[in-house]
Amino acid sequence: MSDGLDAAVARAFAPDGPLAQHEPGFLPRPQQDRLAARIAQALQSREALVAEAGTGVGKTFAYLVPLLLSGRRALVSTATKSLQDQLFLRDLPRLARALKVPLRLALLKGRASYLCRHRLQQAQGDGQLPDRYAVRALQRVAIWAQGTRSGDLAEIEGLDDRSPVIPLVTSTRENCLGTECPEHRSCHVMQARREAMGADLVVVNHHLFFADLALRDSGVAELLPTVDAVVFDEAHQLVEAGVQFLGTVLSTGQALELGRDLLAQGLRHARGLQPWHERQAGLEQAARELRLAVAGPERAGGELRGTLKRAWPECADAWQPPLQALAAAATAAADARAALAETAPDFPRLEQRARALAALALRFAVPAAPAQVRWVDLTPHQARLVESPLDIREMLTQQRQAAPKAWVFTSATLGDDEALSWFSASTGLEDAARLRVGSPFDYPAHARVWVPARLPLPNADEHAAAVGALAARCALALQGRTFVLTTTLRVLPRVAQALAEAAAAQGRPLQVLVQGSEPRRALLQRYGDGRGSVLVGSQSFWEGIDMPGDALQCVLIDKLPFPPPNDPLVQARVRQLRAQGRDPFDDYFVAEAAVSLKQGAGRLIRTESDRGLLVLCDPRLRRMGYGRRLLAALPPMAMLDEEAQALAWLAELAAAH
Repeated sequence: MSDGLDAAVARAFAPDGPLAQHEPGFLPRPQQDRLAARIAQALQSREALVAEAGTGVGKTFAYLVPLLLSGRRALVSTATKSLQDQLFLRDLPRLARALKVPLRLALLKGRASYLCRHRLQQAQGDGQLPDRYAVRALQRVAIWAQGTRSGDLAEIEGLDDRSPVIPLVTSTRENCLGTECPEHRSCHVMQARREAMGADLVVVNHHLFFADLALRDSGVAELLPTVDAVVFDEAHQLVEAGVQFLGTVLSTGQALELGRDLLAQGLRHARGLQPWHERQAGLEQAARELRLAVAGPERAGGELRGTLKRAWPECADAWQPPLQALAAAATAAADARAALAETAPDFPRLEQRARALAALALRFAVPAAPAQVRWVDLTPHQARLVESPLDIREMLTQQRQAAPKAWVFTSATLGDDEALSWFSASTGLEDAARLRVGSPFDYPAHARVWVPARLPLPNADEHAAAVGALAARCALALQGRTFVLTTTLRVLPRVAQALAEAAAAQGRPLQVLVQGSEPRRALLQRYGDGRGSVLVGSQSFWEGIDMPGDALQCVLIDKLPFPPPNDPLVQARVRQLRAQGRDPFDDYFVAEAAVSLKQGAGRLIRTESDRGLLVLCDPRLRRMGYGRRLLAALPPMAMLDEEAQALAWLAELAAAH
């Protein structure tokens, strides 16, 4: 490691440096320079750094440039697969060219992202596809498979992530045959791992990082000891990803998939030797009864949209019979396979999967360990029983102590105090260096924030309708170009309906686009430049949406985004804080709301020239003491007091275009 890294980083970001010469629109920013210099220091001293960088700082380049110039081997983890692709396909190649740095780059995703040639062949021969659309999708995959080098299913344009074909043409840890697979030499998962082990910089995502540390299944656990630096971008999502993927999961989908595979392989290689249909039916019946039991009578036959998280009951006696039945069905499937000779490489793996499923069912039939929390995720198609730690402190501390390396955690939102304690306390990073870098944007001049004083309180029945009517008045003053962000899916249709009705009553209807009516990408395409359009969305629109310019100039948030008190993870954290003698409301609920509020507000101003209005439709911000703390967590926007001022500001913005 050269002592000249600081100077090299400073030269890269200089007004006449390589970034200014090769990057269109590059502007030197003191905030970016400061962040990049501090990350370079962390790389040289192999220390942990928690760095919050406001919108517009350019944090991606601020960590990539020091990494590339350091020459050190690195792992970069992002929040989503789409951000992974952006880094791998766009940002890193451009920077490597601009800096003239030779770079061996690799992208590593989870198994479900890569084609399994062996399972593709099975799917083509089984004929178990649900409809003609799935048949057509399988044909597309088969044609693409003949020419792909990476095997990454993201290469197939328009293939829906929820397609029923994807589980049929990808492997899982349970059904992978490993070295026994006839396609092992051409395995895309193994190829991706080999490329990662030989690369200078590897891009992964948070889900893969934690899932692999728990299961050692995707190559990250082997890779981690060999790198000199680890960078987590969008680090505010780290704890949630860790809790989800460090846990133990039993899903009814596992049982259904095992039954399908058992039937297909049994009929192909041992027809008539065992009652394969009966074994599959036993697994399906047990899975169905388990889902009905954990869903409860109120949702047993009802329609469910999205995912519902349900607390683990104090007394789960009603769940014992279906869990025991699932264990018995899985054991019967394993015994059926064990009674046969080794007629096919898939058979031993099927037996292992069945016995592992039986063990999982029996594990969830007994109480959880004290340090663990349990809950159920219900979807329209399956139930997931999850047991997980409450935070990632222990795991991350173990990894940091394993070998000296630089650890960098960065995001636009990591807390509302100088210590960034919202993030550092839940990750065991109290001993890390901290840095807060504000946004370079001129918020006081370009942005306004308004808290309507006379709206109903959020728990009032009329609140959603009042928010919708107010959103209509704002959107009409601005001629569209408005987002309404709700904290729950439940109120979303009520807000959207009130908005559309209020606009129509004035004879000036707006195009109201509602989350759930179309895929997110399609909604954003229809929104376009925002003229005449309002988009009403919930959690998936609070972050990761980048609409620079005048396409989005007004953001309304329906109420303060406090964590839902009936969420099992929230309840477990409240109990933990009380046991520590701390105040759950101040230390958890308000801190969580501050971070979420900053994320939602971050949709508004995306460039130096953007202008806009943030409307927070929760009177508690004016009335309660914690309101000052939450408003102080936002960028320094000028406060408005009256609706007339807000509408005048929007009219001024509309007149400028």
